[in-house]
Amino acid sequence: MSDLPNEPEGRGKATSSVHAGELRQQEANAITTPIYQTSTFWFRNSKEVTDYQEGKSDREEYGRYGNPTWRAVERKVSALEGGEETVLFASGMCAATTTFMALLPEGSHLIVTSDCYRRTRQFIEQFLSRMGVETTVIEPSNLEAFREAIRPDTKLFFTESPTNPYLRVIDVPAFAQVAHAANVQIIIDSTFATPVNHKALDDGADLVLHSATKYLGGHNDLLAGTLTGPRELVEPVRKALGVLGGIMDSHAAWLLLRGIKTLDIRMERHNSNGLALAQYLENHPKVRKVFYPGLPSHPDHEVAQRIMDGAGGVVTFEIDTDLEGAMRFIDSTTIPYQAPSLGGVESLIELPVTMSFWDKPKEERLSLGITDSLVRYACGIENADDIISDIEQALSRV
Repeated sequence: MSDLPNEPEGRGKATSSVHAGELRQQEANAITTPIYQTSTFWFRNSKEVTDYQEGKSDREEYGRYGNPTWRAVERKVSALEGGEETVLFASGMCAATTTFMALLPEGSHLIVTSDCYRRTRQFIEQFLSRMGVETTVIEPSNLEAFREAIRPDTKLFFTESPTNPYLRVIDVPAFAQVAHAANVQIIIDSTFATPVNHKALDDGADLVLHSATKYLGGHNDLLAGTLTGPRELVEPVRKALGVLGGIMDSHAAWLLLRGIKTLDIRMERHNSNGLALAQYLENHPKVRKVFYPGLPSHPDHEVAQRIMDGAGGVVTFEIDTDLEGAMRFIDSTTIPYQAPSLGGVESLIELPVTMSFWDKPKEERLSLGITDSLVRYACGIENADDIISDIEQALSRV
């Protein structure tokens, strides 16, 4: 089996999605990377064992620490993000929690944004606090609030961009400048953007994280997470993963590898569908407000235009109705599946109030910006005209 080919610099995102990170000459002359369905890797003699333990050989030892199928995924994501190394996890949440555990010392300080995935917030509140980690929450895009929140013991600033569910876009270059002046590292959860729409490392982020379950996998058939950045930051997280054990199996890794091959062309359709739906909804009399960074009405439209190459397929909007009317609307749609998640070829739709926050009192939901008629639509790759026609008939039931 040959070494990795020397890939020319400056290749397009579609070409890198297909070819980057994979051996040109595979086992048995196969075109696709094999699924290495094994839990462990054998050594021919004791000298091979000691060479490995002394770092003299680059190979796998045990399935919790590495697998050749994983490595192909990790190299491909590194190439797409422009990072030195990538580590693969069993899920996006596992990527976030392992990274926090590895990089936040006991008694340190973390800054996060208010508009973020609920389970990330839950981990911070319920588990990081046990380590004595203190957290400051700021509004997305509030650079001055970020500057004021930094303390001598601040280690990390973690934020999604775009955020969930209001799709706030962080001015990464501006935040990175402030953070690095104070020796604070920035981690961007770029799940909603993907490296096709935004390469956060190029804009100054120290690490970029993905729930690869979403756009990277792209087919609603796997769970995975990734973290990409310089080796000196990624390796402590990789070592923590080997201890904590949140790994993915080789078959899921292969599915992710296959999904990424069509990432660029899928994102073209996700982007165009998202924009078309957002524009339609903004002009509909039964829609109170649309949140989509590709619209001039979005508070971060200027930032999105400057740092992103597309606004993605997720559109959040508020219908001019009550909870019963919102349920009637969502139950009348025929194309999207009512389900959590996003980024797959099939469109998904949800009411955050019922899907993610039903266990919270209404007052608490409203304090988090979750109203009874807020809808999140994750556009798949269906025809935009069909998506809009379906939304139109469903809105007529409100």
